[in-house]
Amino acid sequence: MSIRVAVIYYSATGNVHALAEALAKGAESRNAEVRLRRVEELAPDSAIDANPAWRAHVDATKNSVPVATLEDLEWASAYAFGTPTRFGNVSSQLKQFMDQTGGLWQAGVFHNKPATSFTSSLNRHGGQESTILSLNNVFYHWGNIIVPPGYTDPLLFAAGGNPYGTSWPSGGNERPDGATLDAAHYQGRHLADITTQLAS
Repeated sequence: MSIRVAVIYYSATGNVHALAEALAKGAESRNAEVRLRRVEELAPDSAIDANPAWRAHVDATKNSVPVATLEDLEWASAYAFGTPTRFGNVSSQLKQFMDQTGGLWQAGVFHNKPATSFTSSLNRHGGQESTILSLNNVFYHWGNIIVPPGYTDPLLFAAGGNPYGTSWPSGGNERPDGATLDAAHYQGRHLADITTQLAS
């Protein structure tokens, strides 16, 4: 039976989007069916237009990446969620989407499904680990099986060695480097492998 992975994320300027794409490709390399989905943008146009990189990313993805729905969560047998840090916490855009899942939670849709998380911040100590831990709080309530990358492959050290989940300190204008994209790809493979083992 093919496993199904929903990679759901919010990205303002594109860094989390790049991580999400790499993670999705990693899961696909293990023959998983993958849905790459972005959550809806909640910020007003005035805020988006004030940052050219934000406007460029919104325009580049609005027709190429479908918006996440609750049906994507029902469809999936595993989840990967990504968000930029917001004061060491989850972005309001992703949180708003997750706050709509009460009915699915009550119906047991999430129970025993693997889940993993990833993030990006401006600075190396900008709250990456606390953001991932905040995302994981939702997984505890949903009854997921949390699948961190841990220290399970040497390539993770080249990406900064974050055992909680792939993370990227952007420095304000850089895209994730090759080592970080490799780590995200590995995280997708790892999630798919664990999901396959649980399904067998």
